[in-house]
Amino acid sequence: VQLQAFGGGLGQAGGYLRLPCTGSGTFFNFENMGWYRQRPGKERELVASLSLSGQMYYVDSVKGRFTVSRGDARNTVTLRMDSLEPEDTAVYYCNAILGRGNQKGTYWGQGTLVTVSS
Repeated sequence: VQLQAFGGGLGQAGGYLRLPCTGSGTFFNFENMGWYRQRPGKERELVASLSLSGQMYYVDSVKGRFTVSRGDARNTVTLRMDSLEPEDTAVYYCNAILGRGNQKGTYWGQGTLVTVSS
């Protein structure tokens, strides 16, 4: 089971970026998919997630600015980041939880760096 993250790069304050992520290697749907980030000097934190049942989570600092969605393609998740702030600069990690089958567990994509300039 693998997660492949895309996007990231350099954004401007007030602008937007998209972070798509695709999972593969499993017959089942991920129960939950989302994005974590680790800002310089801080611990990794959950930014946003969305379950198969539609339960959604956003950390307070991104509410109203970021949107997480599960794509039409199976096992994809996208984080749209609007109204970017320099404080959003971080390494972002795609995350997924597989709850069925013999590959049950938590999976991580490779980190992708987002840098927001003021």
